[in-house]
Amino acid sequence: MTQRKLAIVTGASSGIGLELAKLAAQDGYDLIVAADTPLVDASRALQGLGAEVTGVETDLSTFGGVERLLEAAAGRPVDALLANAGHGLGRAFLEQEPAEWRHVVDTNVTGTVYLVQKVAQQMVARNQGRILITGSIAGHIAGAFQAVYNGTKAFIDSFADALGNELKETAVTVTCLKPGATDTEFFERADLKDTKVGTMAKDDPADVARTGYDAMMRGERSVVHGLMNKMQVATAKVVGGGAAAEMHRKQAEPGTAEKVDKSKV
Repeated sequence: MTQRKLAIVTGASSGIGLELAKLAAQDGYDLIVAADTPLVDASRALQGLGAEVTGVETDLSTFGGVERLLEAAAGRPVDALLANAGHGLGRAFLEQEPAEWRHVVDTNVTGTVYLVQKVAQQMVARNQGRILITGSIAGHIAGAFQAVYNGTKAFIDSFADALGNELKETAVTVTCLKPGATDTEFFERADLKDTKVGTMAKDDPADVARTGYDAMMRGERSVVHGLMNKMQVATAKVVGGGAAAEMHRKQAEPGTAEKVDKSKV
């Protein structure tokens, strides 16, 4: 009997990560799903899809947390890694506690890079595997009032491109998914609910996940979800960092939340 394929999905408790896990399960992968919050609801949502699901609650901002996740594979080769874990952080940089912004850096950059390295080494040894890393269009935009978060995504977007190039002579592919504002718990956890970006209409995480998953299966280098997000990236490139930061400020500065006309609700 042929052993089923195995996928690791991080940040899988909700949102894009949970939707990616569903797609992988439907595509014949067994799953190891990981998050730094309880996975009760996620595990329930993944039942009945024909996959063996192992949930790991762990802090992926630490090497120890990443090692704990990898141990859950119990020696099975990882056929697909969907590295989606990430944290946001809004408000003015000078008002943020060092422990807060360091956690964002350690989760989005340090933990992600360590996990990708460990899994990619195994994949290259077998000359087989797919990696999807969730970056962001934020990586293309100087993020006033999200300075650290956008900086980490700039790193991830660049890192994914670089690693993909390094592995181009192998059968291991690296794809970077670049969403824009998506309807997830991100904005509440990042303290962005009183901002324009926190209150505006957002993309459906299921649609975003499908865009990324399909691009991974095709072995594409990167993919931006949605026409409006592609336009934001193009505009940021044209206007430059200073103007892009001012544009971002109007979206992310505290107190810019869109006013809801209650008479139309």
